[in-house]
Parts: sequence; C-alpha cells; structure tokens
Amino acid sequence: MSGGRALLFDLDGTLADNYAGIAKSIGHALSRLHAPLPSESMLKSCVGPPLRESFARLLDTRDAARIESAIVHYRERFADIGWRENILYDGVAEMLAALSLTGQRLFVCTAKPEIFARRILTHFGIASCFDGVYGADLDGAFDNKALLLRHALGRERLSGGDAIMIGDHRHDVRAAHENGMPAIGVLWGYGTPEELAGADALARSPRELERLLAGDITLGATERRVQSSGYL
Repeated sequence: MSGGRALLFDLDGTLADNYAGIAKSIGHALSRLHAPLPSESMLKSCVGPPLRESFARLLDTRDAARIESAIVHYRERFADIGWRENILYDGVAEMLAALSLTGQRLFVCTAKPEIFARRILTHFGIASCFDGVYGADLDGAFDNKALLLRHALGRERLSGGDAIMIGDHRHDVRAAHENGMPAIGVLWGYGTPEELAGADALARSPRELERLLAGDITLGATERRVQSSGYL
C-alpha cells in the first residue's frame, strides 16, 4: 500500500470491546422505561450500530420521542461509568503504533458520539496514533455511517480511492462502498464472515490486519478474499 493513504477505523468491536458498558447502559435505559431486558445475543447486536437504530429495534417502536427518552436514560449511566467499562483488544495498541510509523494517516470513524470516542482513546493511551476522530453528534447528526464517512473524507480532502474503512459490522462495509472505498472486515470482535460477507478482505487478528495492509488491496474481490483466508 502506498504511503499516505488514510485508514479509517471503527471503534466498538474493532479497536475496543465496550459490550459491558453498552449492555449495562441499555439495561438502565430500558428499566427506566419499564421495558423488558433483551437477550444477550440481542444486546451484543447493539455493539456498533447507531444507538437510535438499536433502541428502535429493542423497543419495537418508531416513536421518536420514546427513542430519544431511551437515549437520555442510556447516557445517564454511560457518560458516568459506561464508557470506562471497556477493554482494548489484544494486539491493537501494537498494531496502531506500527501503522502510525508507515506514513499512512489513521482516523477513527464511529457511530459512537465523538465526545465519548475521544475519552476512550485517551483512556487507553492511543489517541496520539490518530490524525482525527469522527463520530456522531449527541443530537444524532451523522448516525448514518455513510454520511459520517463522506463528512470525514470531505474534511480531510480525501477521495474514496485514498482511504480504507476497517470495521466489524456490515454498516462499515456498506458505508465504505457507498463512498467508493474498499472495506476490511475484522473478525476478532463481533464481526463474523457472514456479517462481513461484502467486505473486500477479512482479518482474524490485529497482526493479520497489519500484514494485510502491507500488501496490495487493489486486487479483485475474489483474489482479496482468497488472500485474507491465510497469512499474507
């Protein structure tokens, strides 16, 4: 890969595991609304997608006022303690440190509100690895990942061909492709090969991702998937 290309990383499920903080804060919100607590598998599916989308599904409603009420209750807990209930995935800090020395520019692009994303990156001591952080606003602006990516590319004066999206969810893949970008799916968080079926390449570990990024991602989709099935 040529130097100077931008790497845009998702946060939850890609760099860090914030399941505990998200799940407990969702539980807090649902209890305040006297709504039942969903199964663990349903809660795990809330790691990554926009919060409004998750609450619409959990509450089985399109009532914007009820969804916003759930978000207010969620943030009562998340802003205090939930954002700290977080684990950096093994190998991520080393991968970011190595990538930051290659001449490529690193960014975070997450559906999590930017204010919390910045706190988390600072908490883990990896904020200095990134040239910028892009996230949703508290009022829901840029909840759509494709719009958020477009915003980030515009602010950084990048085209889709200058950047790669790296994430663990189909939202990341879809958003990248809508902006003319390749997408790498990561499998160490909540992503599965089925979830990430549309990705241009898959990586099973941060080390494998680092090695993949050292190669040529302009290969055809079939060849990329064959490459990503083993170490490069």
